Parts: sequence; C-alpha cells; structure tokens
Amino acid sequence: MDVDEAVRKRMSVRAFKPDPVPGELVARLLETAALAPSGGNLQPWRVYALAGAPLAEFKALVSTTPMEQPEYEVYPESLWDPFRTRRYVCGEDLYASIEVTREDRPARFRQLARNTLFFDAPVGLFFCLDRKLGPPQWADVGMYMQTFMLLAVEAGLATCAQEYWARYPQTVAKFVGLPDDHMLFSGMALGYADEAAPINNWRTRRDPPDVWRDIRGFD
Repeated sequence: MDVDEAVRKRMSVRAFKPDPVPGELVARLLETAALAPSGGNLQPWRVYALAGAPLAEFKALVSTTPMEQPEYEVYPESLWDPFRTRRYVCGEDLYASIEVTREDRPARFRQLARNTLFFDAPVGLFFCLDRKLGPPQWADVGMYMQTFMLLAVEAGLATCAQEYWARYPQTVAKFVGLPDDHMLFSGMALGYADEAAPINNWRTRRDPPDVWRDIRGFD
C-alpha cells in the first residue's frame, strides 16, 4: 500500500470487530509514528494504550462517571459558516447511515455515548502533552496522530480519533497516571473495522479544491 492509498482509505470507523490487536504491533506503530515532524524536534506527544482488562476496567469506570469540565473546547462557540454547515452535514450523514432521524434525540445521544466504549474497539489510546506547550505543539501531536493512523491503515487496522474524551480529562488522567503538568488532547479507537456495519459505509463530503486552494506561479 502506498501513501496515497492509505490517505484515501483512512476514515473514522465507528464499529469494530472484537478481534484483539497484538501488543507488539501497537508498540511498533507507536514507535514508527514518532518519526512524525515536530517543530524543533520537541516530540511533545505522550501516549497511553489500553487493551484487555485495563480497557474493560476503564470503560466500566466511565460508565458511572458524569461528564467533566473540559480543559478546552473542541469547537468555537457559535460556530459560523462554512464550518457550521460542514459539521451539520457531517452529523446528518452519519445519523442517516444508521437510520436515526433528527427528531430522535435519545437515539442520537446513545450513538454519541458509544464514544465511551471506543465503539467496541479492542484498543483505546490517549494522546497527551505538557500543558504549558502551545498551539504549534498541539499541531505536532496532530501530525503524530495522523502518521499513526496512516500506519494503522497500512497494517490492516482502522481508527477513529476522538476529541470526545476532552469531556473526561480528570478521569482519564487519574486512570492512566498522567502527570499534573500534562493534559489530555485526544483519544483514539483502534482495531479491525466491521465493514458490514452501516455506519462504516459512508464518507464525509469534502469541498472541491477551488474552495480552499490558491496555486500561483506554476506553468
């Protein structure tokens, strides 16, 4: 598989098979992903991976834990266009894939809550960084995550990045033993995609390049 194919195949998978992922494979992917670029080679990422009994224990804990004050807002308040419309259309397409109407709020909340199960993936990951670092280092962690996700695709795995976990910063930090001077940035589900699940059989719409691309000075 080349990089182009991996980029095109990667998607946010929200239904996984129960098949376990070998620990040595996860460790290798995490190590290789650390070759991702980072400004000044700060390598700001800190990663925790849970599987088996620890993952089950964590999910049981979260099931009885109310949402907490997030350390950051995933989206700006009163999101504006074109960002608001893009997010709205994405949500409508997702719920349409599992035949949940806009009026069925309980079903929508049940689907949202599946984040706490890592969508039944056999591996849950948390990506953290020193809280004194700034936006450039947050971007570095994002590049690390993207590199990891593409390597996972090459290995036959699927992922779903989950900023949803920003809603449980204290619970995650306490469970994994995150130092006080570090903060949780994002979680991620990792495993083998259930390709028969309807929720995995749609793709987000992307604007044509002319909306955001400006190329100058080329022949």
